[in-house]
Amino acid sequence: MGGVRGAGQRREGPLLTSKSVVLVVPGRLDTLTGGYGYDRRIIAALSARGWTVALRELHDSFPFPTPEARAEARSALASIADGAVVLLDGLAFGAMADEAEREAERLKLVALVHHPLAAEAGLSAADANALEASERRALATVRRVVVTSRGTAAALARYGVNRDRISVVEPGTDRAPLARGSAGEPVHLLCVASLVPRKGHDVLFHALASIPYRGWRLTCVGSVERHRAMAEQLRALARSLGLDSQIAFAGEADGSNLTAHYGSADVFVLPTLYEGYGMVVAEALAHGLPVISTYTGAIAELVGEQAGILAPPGDINALARALSQVLDDSDGSGVRLRERLARGARQVRDTLPTWDDAGRRMDDVLSGVIG
Repeated sequence: MGGVRGAGQRREGPLLTSKSVVLVVPGRLDTLTGGYGYDRRIIAALSARGWTVALRELHDSFPFPTPEARAEARSALASIADGAVVLLDGLAFGAMADEAEREAERLKLVALVHHPLAAEAGLSAADANALEASERRALATVRRVVVTSRGTAAALARYGVNRDRISVVEPGTDRAPLARGSAGEPVHLLCVASLVPRKGHDVLFHALASIPYRGWRLTCVGSVERHRAMAEQLRALARSLGLDSQIAFAGEADGSNLTAHYGSADVFVLPTLYEGYGMVVAEALAHGLPVISTYTGAIAELVGEQAGILAPPGDINALARALSQVLDDSDGSGVRLRERLARGARQVRDTLPTWDDAGRRMDDVLSGVIG
């Protein structure tokens, strides 16, 4: 559970330095998703550039807060000193329209939108409409909107956010050791994504079941707790398709454990239906892995034509064709396709932005808000 860390009932005193910001996130900052990873690294990058960053962790029920969670969020914002710059993670902020309207004149609010809340897969029409309406109201109150890709910037046009109020601060990517691979069959496919509807694991399983080649194994790294019903559905689907002996559900991993998964992989697969950016794709490229993924977020920009094959989101047949090409390992001219795509990935890895780049850009954005 989240809870408000460091927020009392009284407003804090004057900010200690001119370069101070309060970061508000839903749930625990150490949650292992791309969005929280971005938040953690931005804190570190800003701190390295002389910023004082105060953290407020809200309840983890956002973006569908309980009454108690909403009251905690209201108290957390009310406790922040007048005139403070407050960077609010969109997973909570999009559902905080009332609170944002109440505090917008007193605080310098900046929204951090990883992707619009209504774009999450698996929502009912009523929930999606309610989230979109709330996020539109909330975004109207802010001094600046930070997004992680140009694609998300374009998506906010329907929310009434003028492009001149949006700043793109792309995630950085750590330099990483090149994957050594599996050294033969079965070909090791790796997918790093929480088992939630938006990530498209079911599309991947159906695509794999539709191709005749069986010399592969798939490791799915990601939380099975965030959406337990989905995790159980995926296990059942793997069994029903006769793939349960080839698909391993490894759970969450980070640090050296995650590096080991990348290191033993031959191909990275992310069948996602929607992304704001696609941080794990950048991580895979940093390990020199060929990528099979979808046209969403910044994935097409990251992969280009030399480092992978992309399919339309949700298109089982197109994903199956991409998988067949890479597993058959020929581009039609006798050249080993995986080897060619791996060379492309190694070229891309040297061009990926760093977290210092991201910190410098966020520094510029927040300094402009202070100014």
